Amino acid sequence: MLRGASLRVTRPRVAVLAAVHDHPHADTTSIVDLVRDDLGEVSQQAVYDGLRILTSARLVRCIHPAGSVARYESRVGDNHHHLVCRSCGAIHDVDCAVGAAPCLTAADHHGYALDEAEVIYWGVCPGCSTPHPSPDHL
Repeated sequence: MLRGASLRVTRPRVAVLAAVHDHPHADTTSIVDLVRDDLGEVSQQAVYDGLRILTSARLVRCIHPAGSVARYESRVGDNHHHLVCRSCGAIHDVDCAVGAAPCLTAADHHGYALDEAEVIYWGVCPGCSTPHPSPDHL
């Protein structure tokens, strides 16, 4: 993938790409920890640089739901969207509601060549919406 994007293949870049692939929607801190688990000693800056380069090359996608830190995923190029739980912050991928990408048909595109739309559905996930017994009732 890296060579296909004309990027130099380095151990940190490979580890960052693997961490994002294996842990969709991980935040930067989690990715740093995963890369360090894989490679041992690696600087936080090397991971940040890897994320920036991989995002610029469109090998990973950065999403930033309101009220959340940046998150990264390897599912790119299909214009999918996200479900975010207001309670626990869980994030799940969701395909476009109708067809391949109807959200790319803007009412007025102002001459832009549209290639992506960000849609975030907010709600409460099943785990958070299910009543849990209180410790007093156990």
